[in-house]
Amino acid sequence: MSQKVLLTSKEVNIILHRLACQLIENHLDFSNTVLIGIQPRGAYLAKRIQHLLENDYHINNLQLGFLDITFFRDDFRRGEKTLEANKTQIDFLVEDKKVVFIDDVLFTGRSINAALTAVQSFGRPSEVELLVLIDRRFSRHLPIQPDYRGRQVDAIQDEKVKVCWSEKDGEDAVYLV
Repeated sequence: MSQKVLLTSKEVNIILHRLACQLIENHLDFSNTVLIGIQPRGAYLAKRIQHLLENDYHINNLQLGFLDITFFRDDFRRGEKTLEANKTQIDFLVEDKKVVFIDDVLFTGRSINAALTAVQSFGRPSEVELLVLIDRRFSRHLPIQPDYRGRQVDAIQDEKVKVCWSEKDGEDAVYLV
């Protein structure tokens, strides 16, 4: 199985800083904004964005949560592979807040659709935005588009975008497999 490097560690770092700056432009002090990483792989990106916002850009009182969408997916119990649930960690209400969903790859849009349903358990947001590292723009099944995107990738259906994080995979990189 061959793989092509789409983003190196340096490029991932540059993109993360750009995404953090775009969030600051639109949310300023984040007093009415919450960040929610979509489990499992969006959590790594969300933690990185949080770290940059707090340490490099001195944003205080940032609220970060993690949302498990397993039981809200429309393909739950449909495939041969058993889905493993992750942990939801949201210790705040999203009622009347601006919610920024964070995920590593936007593919069909079904995960974000599930997240929109799942987040309702924590209140009704005033606004929802989407931040993704990789946007596979020609693969949508639903009319969902990111507000913030790191890189757009045109890949055919058989190709897979693999995002690696140093915390889990030992390196920061994005591959087309």
